[in-house]
Formats: sequence, structure tokens, C-alpha cells
Amino acid sequence: MTEQIINIPEYTDENIKTLAWNEHIRKRAGMYIGNLGGGSNPGDGIYVLLKEIIDNSVDEFSSGYGKVINIVIDGKSVSVRDFGRGIPLDSVVKATSNLNTGGKFDSKAFKKSVGLNGVGTKAVNALSEYFYVESFRNGESSYAEYSRGRLVSSGKRETREKNGTLVRYTADSDLFGDFHYNPGFIETSLKNYSYLKKGLVLTLNGQSFSSRNGLLDLVNENMSDEPLYPPIHLEGEDIEVVLTHSNSYGENISSFVNGQNTRDGGTHLAALREAIVKTLKEFYKKDYAPEDIRQGIVGAISIGIQEPHFESQTKIKLGSTYMWEESRKDAEGNTVIERGPTIRSYVNDFIKTNLDNYLHIHKETAAAIQEKIIASEQERKEISGIQKKTRDRSRKASVYNKKLRDCSIHYNDKLPASKADLAEKTSIFITEGDSASGTITKVRNANTQAVFSLRGKPVNCYKVSRKKVAENEELNLLINALGVEEDMADLRYNNIIVATDADDDGMHIRMLVLTFFLKYYPELVRRGHVYILQTPLFRVRNKKEVRYCYNTDERDEAVKALRNGVQITRFKGLGEISDTEFREFIGDNIRLDTVNINDEESIAELLEFYMGDNTIDRQNFIRQNLKSEEELDDINI
Repeated sequence: MTEQIINIPEYTDENIKTLAWNEHIRKRAGMYIGNLGGGSNPGDGIYVLLKEIIDNSVDEFSSGYGKVINIVIDGKSVSVRDFGRGIPLDSVVKATSNLNTGGKFDSKAFKKSVGLNGVGTKAVNALSEYFYVESFRNGESSYAEYSRGRLVSSGKRETREKNGTLVRYTADSDLFGDFHYNPGFIETSLKNYSYLKKGLVLTLNGQSFSSRNGLLDLVNENMSDEPLYPPIHLEGEDIEVVLTHSNSYGENISSFVNGQNTRDGGTHLAALREAIVKTLKEFYKKDYAPEDIRQGIVGAISIGIQEPHFESQTKIKLGSTYMWEESRKDAEGNTVIERGPTIRSYVNDFIKTNLDNYLHIHKETAAAIQEKIIASEQERKEISGIQKKTRDRSRKASVYNKKLRDCSIHYNDKLPASKADLAEKTSIFITEGDSASGTITKVRNANTQAVFSLRGKPVNCYKVSRKKVAENEELNLLINALGVEEDMADLRYNNIIVATDADDDGMHIRMLVLTFFLKYYPELVRRGHVYILQTPLFRVRNKKEVRYCYNTDERDEAVKALRNGVQITRFKGLGEISDTEFREFIGDNIRLDTVNINDEESIAELLEFYMGDNTIDRQNFIRQNLKSEEELDDINI
């Protein structure tokens, strides 16, 4: 036996490093703002930076100061000017460059703010190649200028400006790449601020956003389909709720905490869903199934709580249990924690009292809701029976096990304690054909990545009845694999990735799968769970180097860089990419496009345009936007 000697480096005091505050943020940017991204998805870091600055200005309005917030975006430069109290002049540098320093730790100054961790503005500062802040107070101002978190200059001067704060910054292209701002994403965010803060006016490059009716405006303006009855608008101390039903499928309830859009819901949304079911069952004195009560529900909830706890730095899911929680010292010096009501009981009590009263007064609305519940119940029972027969038939034919190659996190109890963390990273690739699914199955991370193989083209869900869809083996087994037959909360994979060929057939299959999700499970799309896998279209190589290119621009850059002896391969299907190559494309370097729908967009209209009978408008759209195979294959070296 041969002994192998392994040299293990010594662990000494020299290994212990202390990073400056800005270096730590820059090195661990994901801890502070989540995904970096280049601006193509609403969750990308450049929008988180903007939100952190606007949050501060909104918190000023919530505290009773400053009714206008002006935002200007000029290329990659952003400026935000509010007319609140302004940062205390002697604390401008500390408030923008000292971690865990800020006014929001004092609950007296900011009772129900979003950013309570003293990090937001500092993160923007550290992640910007240029950052400028100036506070105006009673004829005097204090300013500070930074580059990537390093103080360049600061000082005070007299001013005629109205009280408030100006922040101007440019996100660092070294971190965010050649990023761009999508005006639609920002406008949606500003509209949400205005819905939640009646009386606040926000402007974006001169365009104004404001609301007179709060969440009622949000629901009315964003309804994809006609409501079955006028939306119910309930308001109370620290809570506002709007509810209605439509004939669409799934649930569409927006949720907010202290003005923050909690896209992934949390304890307040769970409490609302539970409270609606409980209240309606008691009102009608019927034991209706929760899924029948919530089918087609549309609405919004906003609550205000002290010191909210979010499950991530990006604040898209509320984790708080109580409406407020404070610690104090008793006479003997012991720490005593005082808590308010739980969010669950607070929301439940509010809905039970106010929704019940509303329905007793508005009998036509009560009748419309019950009619909708009964219709949903009848359809569910019919569909459930069909789905069961389809699945049983598939299992007898051993089709099910051939379609799903699950990830081990779902059946391996021996995984480490970080299983909950892994769950957020779980993905399922929806592929077409044995070749592509076989390749992905070989090279995937079996702990967290599953593969579901489609056979041929799924049914066009837009054109057929729900009954016909239930009889479709492919889609029936897909929903069973996802685990969302009864409740979205049972979703087994955080990322649903459609992985089809970049040819006509692949694009068609992609559209059919997305149509299914949009029509029957739109919440999966709204919550950012559905993605399109990008795979390279070209491989450009010479004798020394290989580059994979995802579009013609990247291909042309690679050709120029590699120069002599360049060989170009055009991939026309996932099956043409080798196992070794594919491992790189679904690992750390995976490129995903999030499937997005704007709140204002009508899903019915979208599906009619893309999946309905051929129209002149769609034909013109295709001619103007799709490149031909000849264009893609035209290398022009």
C-alpha cells in the first residue's frame, strides 16, 4: 500500500482577517441584496439598491414628514430627493458608512419602518462606484461623497434648499456588469408605494404616481379578469384588506408589510388565507374545502408592525410572529420581553369581525361568493376523479417513474441539518425528449436538482376545457410532481425551469408549458418560481481556448478575441451538447430568465394573443421579433 502525504497549511493568527465595512459588503454582496443581476428581472440587485433608498424616504412620509419623493434615472445614474426631516447634519457620514448605525433603531423615531437593520444605505454606498448624499436642514446642509464606500469628500455649507435628503449614486459596473434599468419594473414598484401610502406622491423622471383609495386602487387597476362582485375593502388600525373573486384559476393576493411588497408572502398572508376560509365556513355554516373557497380569489393585504423580521435581507417574506415585540429591564435588571398579539390572531380577529359584518349587510355579495365556491367545488371533484384515473393508469404502465428523476433532498433523511437551506435551492428541469433529459440527469446536482421529461408536445390548455387538461397524462403527472394539486404552499421545488431546444419545436413546447402555468397556476409565475433555461447557441474555439456564447453578439466578440483558426459550432438542440459541457451550464454558471407578468397585464388577453387563433397582429409581431435560422447561422467571420 502506498502512503500519500498531504500537506495541510497551518492555521495561524495570519489567517484571521478583518475586512473594512465596505469590503465585507462588496465581497458578500449576496448577503445584503440577494441576486446581483443586470436588470432583466425585478429581483435583480440594482432594484434592491433603489428600493433601499426609496424606503428611507417613504419612512419619512410615514412619520409625517415630506409628501413628495422625486426619482430621476438618467442612464445608469440614479437620484432620489425627499422633503422629510433630513439626516441630522453631524451624522451624515456615520449614517451612510458605519454599519449598524442609523435612526431606525430608535422605535420612537420610526415606529413601523421597513429598513430596521442599519444596512440598506450602507449597502448602496459600498456597491456603487459613485455615491453622494446631502442632507438639508433649516438653511444648512451636510454632504458626503464616496467611491465604492471610500469617503472622497465631505463638508457643510449654507443652502436655500427645502429640508430633506438627496441621494445620488451609480451602481458599480464591476459588480453588476453592463446593467440597465427596466422602467416597467420601477413603475410597478412606485405604484405599490402609492397604493400603500395614501397622500404620498412619487415621481419618476417627471411622471407622477399617487393613490386616493389605497389597496382598492391596486386591486381594481390590476384585475386580469372581471370581478364576480365589487371588491370588499376593509380598513382598520395597522391593517387594510381588499378581496374579491374572479373566474380565473389560482390565487392572486398581493401582500405588504410597512410598505414593503412581500412577494413570497409570509405569516401575514398565511393568516389572511386561513382567516378567509374560517370566516366563510362559519358564515355559510358549511364545511367547504379551503381550496374551493380560495379558488379565483383576488386581493391584497397590508399590515403595519413594529420591527418586522423578514426571512431574508431582501425582505420578500415576513417571518414575524407578533405585531410588536419589545424588551426592557425590570427593577432587578432582568430582561423582560413584552409582546403584542400574534399576527395570526390579529388578522383572524379583524377578518372575522369585519368580513362577517360586510356579508350580513351586502347579501348580493354573499350570494355571489357562495355561488363561486359551489362551482369551484363541483369542478374540483370532477377534475380530481379524472386526475386520479389518469395517474393510476400511468403508474400501472410504469410511466410515472420514467418521467420524474427526483432530487435526494425529498427522500433522504440523512442529509445534513442545512436541509431547509437546500430546499430553497431545489429545482426541477422540465425537458422534452430522452436525449435532453438523459443529459441533464447525468450531470445535475442530484441533491437539489430534479428532472421531469415530457413526451412530445403538451396539449394547448388555452383551447381546451379543464376536463381535457386533467385527462392529459403529461401535465397531470407534472402537477403531481410539483405537489401543487391542492395548495401552492406544498410546492416541492423553488425553481421550475423550462429547458427546451432553441428551435421551432422547442419554442412551441415552451409556450405550451407556460400557457398551462399561466392559466391554471398563475401564482407560480407571479411569485417568481418559473424560469427559462438559457443554453448556449454557439461554441467558439481555437486550439487554445473554448468559449460558449448565448447570442450573436457574444459569438462575434468571441470570434474577435480568439482570432485565428476559429471553429464555430451552432447548437440546435440540447441533445447536441455533451455531458461535460452541459454540467457547466446548469451549475454555478447557470443562466435563467425569470418568467414575468406585469400586474396590469391581463393573462386572458396574453393567452389569446399568443395561443389563440392566428391573428394578423401576432403574425406581424413574429415577423418583427424572431430571427430566422439563416440569420443565426450567418457567421460573418
